[in-house]
Amino acid sequence: MRETDWIDPEAVLRIDSLELRARIVVEGFLSGLHRSPYHGFSVEFSEYRPYSSGDDLRYLDWKLLARTDRRYVKRFEDETNLRCHLVLDLSRSMAFGEGRRSKFEYAVTLAATLARFLATQRDAVGLLTFDAGVHDYVPARYSPGHLARILGALERGATGTNTDLVASLQRVAGFMHKRGVVVLFSDLLAPLEGLDRALAQLRARGQEVIVFRVLDPAEVEFPFEKAAMFEDLESGKSFYVDPVHATSAYRERFQAHADALTRLAADHGVDLVPWTTDRPLMDCLYEYLQARGRRGRVVRRRTAWGARG
Repeated sequence: MRETDWIDPEAVLRIDSLELRARIVVEGFLSGLHRSPYHGFSVEFSEYRPYSSGDDLRYLDWKLLARTDRRYVKRFEDETNLRCHLVLDLSRSMAFGEGRRSKFEYAVTLAATLARFLATQRDAVGLLTFDAGVHDYVPARYSPGHLARILGALERGATGTNTDLVASLQRVAGFMHKRGVVVLFSDLLAPLEGLDRALAQLRARGQEVIVFRVLDPAEVEFPFEKAAMFEDLESGKSFYVDPVHATSAYRERFQAHADALTRLAADHGVDLVPWTTDRPLMDCLYEYLQARGRRGRVVRRRTAWGARG
């Protein structure tokens, strides 16, 4: 167990302020991260921008300063280290769970946590939310106040209906014009027909794709013992279910669906991270960094908190 695992997700989710939740998780994570190899600085030159106090003088254009008496630094295509879009599922099935630990509330907190972490790294972060179609879209940027814009969009709450995962991911691909990272938070409880094509489009756009499949433990284990009425949150229909007869069939179908997702992810080089809402929230940051590290595309640079990889 890591020293930071003491931060209880139940306690964090009881905090009303999403910004405070994210800050607590990120600060807890960073306190346990002494040395990290996950940081970099691109060398692909793009344009200039005005010099700001604290900028690295190695990138100051001295010739331009001598000619114009104006201070400019070279801006790089991925100066902020990377461009990351967080993609959040708003569909009704994400509302499943007990109280504040619904999949939606938990996934929102994961997204806010990763957004804050990326902003700490000076990475460009954006947000896209969807159910049957795309809702909010916040382009990836790193600038003062941008994190607040993302958190504001996340706090609007779930207004979704049913899920059209494939069409929404295809729309997501249409927004991606520069290479980067797409991190999807979804339960993926939807038919998989066409998902192969949607993932292929994202990868063809130069996107690394990391999928956090957020599920309630009850959806994985199906621990119910008494017969009861169960409601399909997507359609609103209710069904009488006797666990004595249904448990085995449910688990078989759930596992078949999970295995199909695993194969699809492997076929397209997508990092699929099975996730349940009882896990420590900061584990998301470890998984994110490990996924990026497996790609071998993360370049080293000095971190915002002073460690060097």
